[in-house]
Amino acid sequence: MISQSKGQLFLNVALFQLGWFACVLGAAHGYPWAGTLIVTAVVAWHLWSVPHPAVEGSLMAQVVLIGTVWDSLLVWLGWISYPTGTLLAGAAPYWIVALWALFATALNVSMRWLKGRLWLAAALGAMCGPLSYWAAARLGAVVFTQPGHALVALAVGWSVLMPALMLLSQHYDGTVVAKELAS
Repeated sequence: MISQSKGQLFLNVALFQLGWFACVLGAAHGYPWAGTLIVTAVVAWHLWSVPHPAVEGSLMAQVVLIGTVWDSLLVWLGWISYPTGTLLAGAAPYWIVALWALFATALNVSMRWLKGRLWLAAALGAMCGPLSYWAAARLGAVVFTQPGHALVALAVGWSVLMPALMLLSQHYDGTVVAKELAS
């Protein structure tokens, strides 16, 4: 396997942050489609740039499905709500679905170092998952209708989701290029 360059890691982190802020600020200001378009471009570029886009796309589809169900459950329970971008009552908005695809682009690149460190992934998930939602709420994109329930659920949920997604990314890694064997 050929390791990724520091430039690839930096670009992945930068594009992830760009996409996150675009979705959250777009949703907060009534333009959820704007961030979704930016994330679509980032995801397309990611799939174009990896050696095995079908494998990476499979990971992305699974992460989107898992994440959409997770966020929709939080909405359905009435613990969080989204002011914009909701197409179906009780479901996560489309810009959150886009964020899950964006998150998948980081699993095999900038989050690769977490593979095999499932306890650390769980701990970071328990802390960083709720912080991300809290930041989105502070920016106006998410509403905690039941803050206590939501934050506990987010911490517990992300402590399970993060290691599970890292395991999934081990099986679906479209970023890996195998070294050719010398003849």
